[in-house]
Amino acid sequence: MELAPATESGTSSGAEGSGTALAVRREPVQRTTHPSGRSGALLALGASWVATRTLLLLLVTGVLRLPGGDITADVWLIYHGWYGVLQTGTFPLDDVTWQYPPGAALVILLPGVLPWSYLVSFWVICGIADALAMTLLVRTGLRKGRALTGAWVWVAGVPLLGPMIYNRYDVIVTAIAVAGLLALIRRPAIGGLLLGLGGIVKIWPLLGLIGTPSGRRTRRSWTAAAAATASIGFLLAAGMNGAFEFLTFQKDRGIEVESVGALPIHFARIAGSWDGKVMMNYGSVEMLGPWVPVVSKVMLAGTVLGFGWLLLWRFTARRRNAATMYDAALAALLIFTVTSRVISPQYLVWLVGVAAVCLTVRGTSQRPVALLILAATPLTLVEFPLVFGDVVASRPGAIAVLTARNLLLLVATVLSCVRLWRSTRRAETLPATVVLAPRAEPVPAAAFSVRPGIAYEQDLLDGIDRPTAAPSERR
Repeated sequence: MELAPATESGTSSGAEGSGTALAVRREPVQRTTHPSGRSGALLALGASWVATRTLLLLLVTGVLRLPGGDITADVWLIYHGWYGVLQTGTFPLDDVTWQYPPGAALVILLPGVLPWSYLVSFWVICGIADALAMTLLVRTGLRKGRALTGAWVWVAGVPLLGPMIYNRYDVIVTAIAVAGLLALIRRPAIGGLLLGLGGIVKIWPLLGLIGTPSGRRTRRSWTAAAAATASIGFLLAAGMNGAFEFLTFQKDRGIEVESVGALPIHFARIAGSWDGKVMMNYGSVEMLGPWVPVVSKVMLAGTVLGFGWLLLWRFTARRRNAATMYDAALAALLIFTVTSRVISPQYLVWLVGVAAVCLTVRGTSQRPVALLILAATPLTLVEFPLVFGDVVASRPGAIAVLTARNLLLLVATVLSCVRLWRSTRRAETLPATVVLAPRAEPVPAAAFSVRPGIAYEQDLLDGIDRPTAAPSERR
């Protein structure tokens, strides 16, 4: 027999005041959604997506204009220039602005297969990636135990970053990462393959593997990710020159003006006590001079400590549900972002995408974190491109906006880690006052009438509200 506190749900009222009593098992309440309510939610989501993306396209194509520089230059000037070089069978070896893993070449070459100009083709691909991510989030949110909140986060978060989002290839990578994360529970090999593909394009999607549960699912997903990353990297390295030359361009980088590490230097510059220089360096506007090497080392130490904590969490986590993998991915990505020497504005779409995945599960611990990320997105639009010239010049008003954005990201990082840690701790042992029936043996996967992956996901979802219940009690 097993003892549980008298406050346990399911205890009969007649047991109060007595020593012990048999617990009354309470079946989990099944949440049902009326078909008309679901249709209304889908209609609202669809209408919001169409309205926001129409506005976004008007801004992207220049029909409506925001203050600031020409944000399309990265596509028609830099990306298109790389496209011409990559077509010759070599990576841009002489261009230090090429800061990406070899898989990025596949994205840069992709617009060339479409019939329009390079710029228009790039916009089309970004729009398709945006729609694909939205479709996957909605499809997942309609499953039992899931929610459409994640789709709403995507609908709102992407346009809050402004037209820049369709003029960088990060929305494409984010769509791949969203697909990989959503596939991890039911099809770990496919999820790992997609995250590996995203990793060879821009590294960070591999962080989505940090929270996979130990055992067969980790072996399958990690092996598939490693195979995808290694095979694509090998083929690109064998077929083109300089696939990994980008690594040599990283060591001499300074501190990018929008990063967390840049804030103390901005403050010193405003006070007149920093005499370094701000210039275009390795593809971004960076600070070079006094304090920069020290700040770089501090940021690197922060990265090491952050990922050391993640490893500690992984090896000590005692309780998991369907949201744990996603919550861990968001915490890892936030650590990666705030401790980086560079925080380009398009990095925020990474966070919006992973936060949206977290909120497809009702039991996620990251709801307040997602709100902080959404609050940071319009501030990012303000600092780039609206007042980016003032940020570069370290003018107080612009630095106040940048400080607010970076503080929101810092708070989100700490809160994400704290909530992830607490959500996976073992429940405290309380004085025993109620006798519970012995736990039944878990039902083997072969006994399910559906595919094991679906059964595994539903078992996790059923256990969110009662994480300490035996598997047989969750169904």
